[in-house]
Amino acid sequence: MKRIPLIIIAILAIQMSFSQQESAFGNGEWFKFKMSYSGFLKAGNATLTVKDSKLNNKDVYHVVGKGWTTGMIKWFFKVKDRYESYFDKKTIMPYKFIRNIDEGGHTKDLEIDFDQANNKAYVNNKKHNKKTVIDTKPNIQDMVSTFYYLRNNLDITKLNPGDEVRVDMFFDEENYGFKLQYLGEETIDTEFGEIESLKFRPYVMAGRVFKEEESLTLWVSKDKNKVPLRIKADLAVGSLRADLEAFKGLKHPFRIVVR
Repeated sequence: MKRIPLIIIAILAIQMSFSQQESAFGNGEWFKFKMSYSGFLKAGNATLTVKDSKLNNKDVYHVVGKGWTTGMIKWFFKVKDRYESYFDKKTIMPYKFIRNIDEGGHTKDLEIDFDQANNKAYVNNKKHNKKTVIDTKPNIQDMVSTFYYLRNNLDITKLNPGDEVRVDMFFDEENYGFKLQYLGEETIDTEFGEIESLKFRPYVMAGRVFKEEESLTLWVSKDKNKVPLRIKADLAVGSLRADLEAFKGLKHPFRIVVR
């Protein structure tokens, strides 16, 4: 079950949306997801929370993402992950990112401060007591802020099925070129009813974990909230699926199809 954190990362990093004048999210937004392995075995949960905050006298959103294993799986592979991002409320540019994880004994404890003006990332690897400074791309995103940046800035009206989108992201201690493909619209059945959604395919590295580059598929609601509804991953062994289980604090009405 070492693949569970990959679903959590995908949820945090790749949810997409329309470009719109008003923000898709705000203070108090909260999502909870349930994970399943190979379509039947409950694997874990993940949450995302947005709160107003201050960082160095700047108005920011503080987002916390958590992921953990549940049920039988936690007895032979325990996961407890925590991701945090502090990003500007207007530009959605990140100032600080925290990654504190324990995945079956594999641990990381990173704190990254971004100097957006000078394109630098100050990485504090607390586990190894090591500090480094790394050059970044302009307007770099972290893996959490990307989720919210794209909710507000990607103009889906200019995309056709098959078009690709790229974003510069900083992950752990390196720059990463994130790429995904827009697949079109689809109405899917959820716990809340049938919901019109936008469908995307993030590109991943094929090999040890994923069967191929096109192994991930993501659905988000086609409304002003751009709620992440579902994500599927075809793995080298089995598959993982994450579904939205609960939510609160949405900024806009949540549209459900009535037939």
